[in-house]
Amino acid sequence: MRFSQFAGILGCTTAAFISITPIQVEAATFKVISGVTSIDHDHEEILKSIGLLITETNNTVAPIPSNYLVGFNIDSDTNFTFSDEGGFTPLSGTIEGTGTVTFNNQITVGNLSIGLAPGRTVTGGSGFVLRDTFSLNTILFDLSITEPVAFDGQNLTIPDVKLLVSPEFANILQKPELTGLFAGTARIDAEVAAVPEPDSVLAVLAAGAALLATRFYTQKIKCT
Repeated sequence: MRFSQFAGILGCTTAAFISITPIQVEAATFKVISGVTSIDHDHEEILKSIGLLITETNNTVAPIPSNYLVGFNIDSDTNFTFSDEGGFTPLSGTIEGTGTVTFNNQITVGNLSIGLAPGRTVTGGSGFVLRDTFSLNTILFDLSITEPVAFDGQNLTIPDVKLLVSPEFANILQKPELTGLFAGTARIDAEVAAVPEPDSVLAVLAAGAALLATRFYTQKIKCT
């Protein structure tokens, strides 16, 4: 088959494909790429009441908002994705942070990881957990998300996240009665990027191929 015939067929096929494919407004998928997880001052006061004093912080950042206690940078290992269906629907992955805090000059935790824990049932919990990956490698807090999530297509804000002492952390502290105790407030401010859907990528490739073929065919005509 001559290239001119192929170009014509490809162009027509692509045009037909695009014309018969209905334009639908579907939920889009997004990935967290950067940001800050911040802990409010009430966290420090509540932990102090059970004998945990923050004696050192390391590799932390300025919190958002500035009147919070401490911030943990969201790093490049983050692979958390969500859909904008219903405003905010978590899909998979975790939000990974850097930075550590030390309690009583003895216990250092940090490099926090936030994600869903499928099948986990904790009173008041949302299914999200905050896990220490620095030393204890366990869930420190179950997260309760009660306030609406704010999302404008580029920025995701999860405000007023309540930290509930996990059974695992309570056992490490040898105080199982602390399980479920409200231990302070956190907030997530993240920048996000859209994740291309396979269908949209295919459509772009098809359209690009058709344009390239048309241009080549036009130049071929001019040269003959």
